[in-house]
Amino acid sequence: MEHSDGHVHVEAQGDAAAVRNVIAATFGLVGTLSAEATTGCGLRVPRAHVSRHPERVTCLPCREHARDRHKRLADRLAGLAVRPGATADRARVERAAAHHRDLARRFAAP
Repeated sequence: MEHSDGHVHVEAQGDAAAVRNVIAATFGLVGTLSAEATTGCGLRVPRAHVSRHPERVTCLPCREHARDRHKRLADRLAGLAVRPGATADRARVERAAAHHRDLARRFAAP
């Protein structure tokens, strides 16, 4: 593991802890959560040095990574909401897209 640089980072592939909690709640299975996380800027840091909250992330490359990831997700969701014959609840998909646009905006803010 690389040494922490004093910044708060964002996890590169989403929030492993949140995924673990969903699996535990759904299936009653609890996997071991690694003590380290790979960040959006490419470092491996202690999990205690990552956050999914934009206001807490201080690493600028990680903020850019998260902004881009949430923007892409919002764009994909917006595309699903207008697709003819979509089975998902349009209002719910639009709310999810708006949520990710808001996260992208918050990660872009200084």
